[in-house]
Amino acid sequence: MTDFATLRRHMVDGQVRPADVTDIRILTAMLEIPRERFVPEKAQALAYLDQDLGLGAAGAATRRLMKPMVLSKLIQALALETTDRLLIVGAATGYSAAITARMAAEVVALEQDAELAQIAKTALAGQSNVQIVSGPLTQGCAAAAPYDAILVEGAVEELPDAFCAQLKEGGRLACIRGTAPASSAMLYCRSGDELGGRRLFDAAASLLPGFAKPRVFAF
Repeated sequence: MTDFATLRRHMVDGQVRPADVTDIRILTAMLEIPRERFVPEKAQALAYLDQDLGLGAAGAATRRLMKPMVLSKLIQALALETTDRLLIVGAATGYSAAITARMAAEVVALEQDAELAQIAKTALAGQSNVQIVSGPLTQGCAAAAPYDAILVEGAVEELPDAFCAQLKEGGRLACIRGTAPASSAMLYCRSGDELGGRRLFDAAASLLPGFAKPRVFAF
Protein backbone atom coordinates (compact mmCIF):
# COMPACT_ATOMS: atom_id res chain seq x y z
CA MET A 1 0.00 0.00 0.00
CA THR A 2 1.31 3.45 -0.94
CA ASP A 3 2.28 5.60 2.03
CA PHE A 4 0.83 8.90 0.84
CA ALA A 5 1.58 10.72 4.10
CA THR A 6 5.29 10.03 3.63
CA LEU A 7 5.09 11.12 -0.01
CA ARG A 8 3.44 14.38 1.05
CA ARG A 9 6.24 15.04 3.51
CA HIS A 10 8.87 14.33 0.87
CA MET A 11 7.06 16.67 -1.56
CA VAL A 12 7.07 19.53 0.94
CA ASP A 13 10.61 18.95 2.23
CA GLY A 14 12.16 18.13 -1.15
CA GLN A 15 10.28 20.40 -3.57
CA VAL A 16 8.40 23.19 -1.79
CA ARG A 17 10.61 24.31 1.11
CA PRO A 18 13.81 24.43 -1.03
CA ALA A 19 11.97 26.79 -3.42
CA ASP A 20 11.79 29.45 -0.68
CA VAL A 21 8.16 28.85 0.15
CA THR A 22 8.00 29.99 3.76
CA ASP A 23 4.28 30.63 4.30
CA ILE A 24 3.42 28.14 7.04
CA ARG A 25 -0.18 28.03 5.87
CA ILE A 26 0.84 26.67 2.48
CA LEU A 27 3.33 24.20 3.94
CA THR A 28 0.80 22.88 6.44
CA ALA A 29 -1.94 22.57 3.82
CA MET A 30 0.32 20.65 1.46
CA LEU A 31 1.36 18.33 4.27
CA GLU A 32 -2.23 17.61 5.27
CA ILE A 33 -4.30 17.69 2.05
CA PRO A 34 -4.29 14.36 0.17
CA ARG A 35 -3.24 15.41 -3.35
CA GLU A 36 -3.98 11.89 -4.59
CA ARG A 37 -7.70 12.59 -4.21
CA PHE A 38 -7.47 15.23 -6.92
CA VAL A 39 -5.97 13.06 -9.67
CA PRO A 40 -7.28 10.10 -11.69
CA GLU A 41 -7.07 6.84 -9.75
CA LYS A 42 -4.50 5.29 -12.08
CA ALA A 43 -2.19 8.29 -11.52
CA GLN A 44 -2.39 8.47 -7.73
CA ALA A 45 1.05 6.94 -7.27
CA LEU A 46 2.45 9.88 -9.31
CA ALA A 47 0.59 12.58 -7.38
CA TYR A 48 3.65 13.86 -5.48
CA LEU A 49 6.26 13.90 -8.23
CA ASP A 50 8.02 17.12 -9.21
CA GLN A 51 6.13 17.49 -12.48
CA ASP A 52 2.88 18.69 -13.99
CA LEU A 53 0.39 15.87 -13.63
CA GLY A 54 -1.86 14.95 -16.55
CA LEU A 55 -5.60 14.71 -15.96
CA GLY A 56 -6.38 13.11 -19.31
CA ALA A 57 -8.33 10.23 -17.81
CA ALA A 58 -10.55 12.64 -15.92
CA GLY A 59 -11.12 15.43 -18.43
CA ALA A 60 -9.57 17.18 -21.40
CA ALA A 61 -6.33 15.45 -22.36
CA THR A 62 -4.30 18.66 -22.32
CA ARG A 63 -5.21 19.67 -18.75
CA ARG A 64 -2.71 19.17 -15.96
CA LEU A 65 -2.21 19.97 -12.30
CA MET A 66 0.72 22.34 -11.85
CA LYS A 67 3.82 20.90 -10.24
CA PRO A 68 3.69 21.50 -6.48
CA MET A 69 6.66 23.86 -6.40
CA VAL A 70 5.24 26.23 -9.03
CA LEU A 71 1.75 26.20 -7.53
CA SER A 72 3.01 26.90 -4.01
CA LYS A 73 5.17 29.83 -5.16
CA LEU A 74 2.30 31.38 -7.12
CA ILE A 75 -0.01 31.11 -4.11
CA GLN A 76 2.65 32.61 -1.84
CA ALA A 77 3.11 35.53 -4.24
CA LEU A 78 -0.56 36.45 -3.86
CA ALA A 79 -0.02 37.06 -0.12
CA LEU A 80 -3.59 36.03 0.69
CA GLU A 81 -5.24 37.45 3.76
CA THR A 82 -8.02 35.86 5.79
CA THR A 83 -10.52 38.43 4.51
CA ASP A 84 -9.67 37.95 0.81
CA ARG A 85 -11.98 36.70 -1.92
CA LEU A 86 -10.04 34.62 -4.45
CA LEU A 87 -10.93 33.53 -7.99
CA ILE A 88 -9.13 30.48 -9.37
CA VAL A 89 -9.21 30.31 -13.16
CA GLY A 90 -8.78 26.74 -14.40
CA ALA A 91 -9.33 25.13 -11.01
CA ALA A 92 -9.41 21.65 -12.60
CA THR A 93 -10.01 19.03 -9.90
CA GLY A 94 -9.79 21.53 -7.04
CA TYR A 95 -6.40 20.93 -5.40
CA SER A 96 -5.43 24.61 -5.40
CA ALA A 97 -8.88 25.51 -4.08
CA ALA A 98 -8.39 23.11 -1.17
CA ILE A 99 -5.10 24.80 -0.26
CA THR A 100 -6.25 28.40 -0.62
CA ALA A 101 -9.53 27.74 1.21
CA ARG A 102 -7.43 27.57 4.36
CA MET A 103 -6.02 31.03 3.66
CA ALA A 104 -8.81 33.14 2.15
CA ALA A 105 -12.33 33.97 3.28
CA GLU A 106 -13.92 32.75 0.04
CA VAL A 107 -12.68 30.86 -3.01
CA VAL A 108 -14.50 30.83 -6.34
CA ALA A 109 -13.11 27.93 -8.39
CA LEU A 110 -13.86 28.36 -12.10
CA GLU A 111 -13.65 25.33 -14.38
CA GLN A 112 -15.08 24.80 -17.86
CA ASP A 113 -14.49 21.04 -18.17
CA ALA A 114 -17.60 19.41 -16.70
CA GLU A 115 -15.86 16.20 -15.63
CA LEU A 116 -13.05 18.02 -13.87
CA ALA A 117 -15.55 20.29 -12.13
CA GLN A 118 -17.48 17.28 -10.87
CA ILE A 119 -14.32 15.76 -9.40
CA ALA A 120 -13.64 19.07 -7.67
CA LYS A 121 -17.15 19.17 -6.22
CA THR A 122 -16.74 15.66 -4.83
CA ALA A 123 -13.25 16.27 -3.45
CA LEU A 124 -14.26 19.57 -1.85
CA ALA A 125 -17.62 18.48 -0.46
CA GLY A 126 -18.09 20.06 2.94
CA GLN A 127 -15.66 22.92 2.23
CA SER A 128 -18.12 25.72 2.94
CA ASN A 129 -16.00 28.62 1.67
CA VAL A 130 -15.36 27.13 -1.79
CA GLN A 131 -17.78 27.62 -4.67
CA ILE A 132 -17.26 25.55 -7.83
CA VAL A 133 -18.42 27.51 -10.88
CA SER A 134 -18.71 26.26 -14.46
CA GLY A 135 -18.05 28.52 -17.43
CA PRO A 136 -15.50 29.64 -20.04
CA LEU A 137 -12.16 30.26 -18.36
CA THR A 138 -11.38 33.33 -20.47
CA GLN A 139 -14.46 35.15 -19.14
CA GLY A 140 -13.63 34.79 -15.45
CA CYS A 141 -16.63 34.92 -13.13
CA ALA A 142 -18.13 38.39 -13.16
CA ALA A 143 -21.16 37.32 -11.15
CA ALA A 144 -19.08 36.93 -7.99
CA ALA A 145 -16.67 39.83 -8.64
CA PRO A 146 -14.83 41.84 -7.45
CA TYR A 147 -11.97 39.74 -6.11
CA ASP A 148 -8.97 40.61 -4.00
CA ALA A 149 -6.87 38.09 -5.92
CA ILE A 150 -6.95 35.85 -8.98
CA LEU A 151 -4.89 32.68 -9.42
CA VAL A 152 -4.63 31.44 -13.00
CA GLU A 153 -3.79 27.75 -12.75
CA GLY A 154 -1.99 27.27 -16.01
CA ALA A 155 -0.09 29.16 -18.68
CA VAL A 156 -1.51 32.04 -20.69
CA GLU A 157 -0.20 33.86 -23.73
CA GLU A 158 -2.72 36.67 -23.31
CA LEU A 159 -4.66 37.96 -20.31
CA PRO A 160 -8.29 38.83 -21.10
CA ASP A 161 -9.42 42.36 -20.20
CA ALA A 162 -12.17 40.78 -18.09
CA PHE A 163 -9.64 39.79 -15.44
CA CYS A 164 -8.61 43.36 -14.69
CA ALA A 165 -12.24 44.43 -14.49
CA GLN A 166 -13.00 41.66 -11.97
CA LEU A 167 -10.19 42.64 -9.60
CA LYS A 168 -10.57 45.22 -6.87
CA GLU A 169 -8.31 48.25 -7.05
CA GLY A 170 -4.94 47.01 -5.83
CA GLY A 171 -5.98 43.40 -6.41
CA ARG A 172 -3.35 40.84 -7.40
CA LEU A 173 -3.21 38.24 -10.18
CA ALA A 174 -0.64 35.43 -10.42
CA CYS A 175 -0.08 33.29 -13.52
CA ILE A 176 2.45 31.71 -15.84
CA ARG A 177 2.88 34.00 -18.85
CA GLY A 178 4.05 32.56 -22.17
CA THR A 179 4.99 29.06 -23.24
CA ALA A 180 8.19 27.14 -22.60
CA PRO A 181 11.04 27.84 -22.95
CA ALA A 182 10.14 31.56 -22.87
CA SER A 183 7.73 31.58 -19.94
CA SER A 184 7.78 33.08 -16.47
CA ALA A 185 5.67 33.30 -13.35
CA MET A 186 4.19 36.78 -13.15
CA LEU A 187 2.45 38.85 -10.49
CA TYR A 188 0.13 41.63 -11.63
CA CYS A 189 -1.57 44.37 -9.62
CA ARG A 190 -4.57 46.43 -10.69
CA SER A 191 -4.11 50.18 -10.82
CA GLY A 192 -7.08 51.92 -12.36
CA ASP A 193 -7.94 50.20 -15.62
CA GLU A 194 -4.55 48.56 -16.05
CA LEU A 195 -2.60 45.61 -14.73
CA GLY A 196 1.02 46.31 -13.94
CA GLY A 197 3.16 43.19 -13.77
CA ARG A 198 6.52 41.98 -12.61
CA ARG A 199 8.38 38.76 -13.27
CA LEU A 200 8.76 36.39 -10.31
CA PHE A 201 10.73 33.36 -11.52
CA ASP A 202 11.23 31.02 -14.48
CA ALA A 203 8.37 28.55 -14.75
CA ALA A 204 6.35 26.59 -17.26
CA ALA A 205 2.88 25.10 -17.28
CA SER A 206 0.46 23.70 -19.82
CA LEU A 207 -1.44 26.34 -21.80
CA LEU A 208 -5.02 26.79 -20.64
CA PRO A 209 -7.68 26.42 -23.36
CA GLY A 210 -8.60 29.75 -24.91
CA PHE A 211 -5.51 31.63 -23.76
CA ALA A 212 -3.32 31.28 -26.85
CA LYS A 213 -2.46 34.36 -28.90
CA PRO A 214 -4.21 34.52 -32.27
CA ARG A 215 -1.79 33.19 -34.85
CA VAL A 216 -0.66 35.66 -37.51
CA PHE A 217 0.20 34.17 -40.87
CA ALA A 218 2.79 35.86 -43.04
CA PHE A 219 3.08 35.29 -46.77
